[in-house]
Amino acid sequence: MNALLTSIGYQHWVLPALLLIPLLGAAAIWVHGAMNERPAPAAGEPREDEVATGTASTPRLLAFGFFALEFVVSVGLWWSFDPANTAWQSVVDLAWIPSWGIRFTIGIDGIAVMMVLLTTFIMLLSVLGSWTSIRARTHSYYALLLVLTTGMLGVFLALDLFLFYVMWEVMLIPMYFIVGIWGGERRIYASLKFFIYTMIGSLLMLVGIVYLGLASRDAMTGLPNFNYDYVLQHAAITSTAAKWLFGAFFLAFAVKVPMFPFHTWLPDAHVEAPTAGSVVLASIMLKLGTFGFIRLAVPLFPSAAMSHTIRTVILVLAVVGIVYGALVSLVQPDFKKLVAYSSVSHLGFVMLGIFALTVQSVQGALMVMINHGISTGALFFLIGMIYERRHTRLIDDYGGIARVVPMFAALLTIVSFSSIGVPGTNGFVGEFLVLIGAFRTQPILALVASTAVIISAAYLLWAIQRILFNSLDKPVNEHIPDLNGRELAIMIPLVACIIWLGVYPKPVLDRMEGAAEKFVTSVDARRDMLMAPVAQAQVQP
Repeated sequence: MNALLTSIGYQHWVLPALLLIPLLGAAAIWVHGAMNERPAPAAGEPREDEVATGTASTPRLLAFGFFALEFVVSVGLWWSFDPANTAWQSVVDLAWIPSWGIRFTIGIDGIAVMMVLLTTFIMLLSVLGSWTSIRARTHSYYALLLVLTTGMLGVFLALDLFLFYVMWEVMLIPMYFIVGIWGGERRIYASLKFFIYTMIGSLLMLVGIVYLGLASRDAMTGLPNFNYDYVLQHAAITSTAAKWLFGAFFLAFAVKVPMFPFHTWLPDAHVEAPTAGSVVLASIMLKLGTFGFIRLAVPLFPSAAMSHTIRTVILVLAVVGIVYGALVSLVQPDFKKLVAYSSVSHLGFVMLGIFALTVQSVQGALMVMINHGISTGALFFLIGMIYERRHTRLIDDYGGIARVVPMFAALLTIVSFSSIGVPGTNGFVGEFLVLIGAFRTQPILALVASTAVIISAAYLLWAIQRILFNSLDKPVNEHIPDLNGRELAIMIPLVACIIWLGVYPKPVLDRMEGAAEKFVTSVDARRDMLMAPVAQAQVQP
């Protein structure tokens, strides 16, 4: 396969193609919508049901086609990427805004390649998950999903700090509209809260990026330089400035993770978002925050990020989030909100793994990012499927439906086991590596974090017991239809990944191992190098 990909020059064009294909798809859908525009309903008249009338067929088929093409193009990265090479691969470097030293530079390492594959996989399934649930303004909805994809992939691929910021903002706007237009009753409140939280952090990050570009200006031309590697090696910043800059990046990424106590936008956004919006938020967008820590915040400012005080505060907040998210999930009456709060707990494990700073813990953090994307995405899909049938997410409104919808019950049980971290499922691998790795440097915090594994078993097992296995005492639940072929087509690939990554995660770990080792060793080395002058100054009389 690698020989075939080399023969067609795959590595030279794959990354620009992955950014361009969704934009072309969005343009095609918008053009079709403009050419077939219908008059808006008069005041008081119901909006047209585009699924029932067939109007939705073309935009969703176009979206599915472009997302399928995107996924097929991305799959080649599995073979073309060389795990033994820790340098950037498939690099594309073009002039963009020369007068400001800004370039269009993209590339991948072992971390980015897995995030790209996760994104294209989940986005393809998200179209199928929206097939019948999005019934109005379908052209705009599917076009926004495609634009959102370009923004998310751009963040994972960017090797220019200014390009990173642009892509970070590109993904924010489509999700704001997806929640605000196609969400639930409190969609305006949820979308504004999401936008405000994210935008405040983003603006601070922009200030930090501009500062770094100016601090890395070219000695010959005087132009700023935003190239990631160049900034990493040449940015001239003091230890005090590093702490302020790390604070700016920390806020932007901590909100997106979201870390406790910056998480309060998440439950509202998840509950009000349409099914695919919740899936994309959980599976991909939350990972952009943890990815930001790995790619920018920690490597750029290791002396600040790994200083004893700051590191301890972040680790404590991570563990508090792990336990807090699990405890709050335990008392949620709404199944969707339960899964939303569980994300706060799961992403806390990622932050613990990153800041424990061992190869094992970082690899575990990366596996949790992937596994959470699969397992929690699958949970949100299943919640959306049963919601379409019963139009309620309250756990107490169900009971005993395993007798009525056995396929749904089997899949929900498997996915719940995965989210709990039962051995043999993907959830176990990541959390086990994080705890083992973190125990080497932070034994007490690792021990406290491990209690959340027990709590997560309690809240999910109790939830599925009440939904699936209690008495079937509500007549309205006796005639719920089981999953159809389209819904099984969504769930079967996700369950296959759950089992595969739980039984044999080695291929994925191998592809990320080099990048994880490089992250740990480079952060350790740069921290020691940058802190050495400070230590010398302190010992001098």
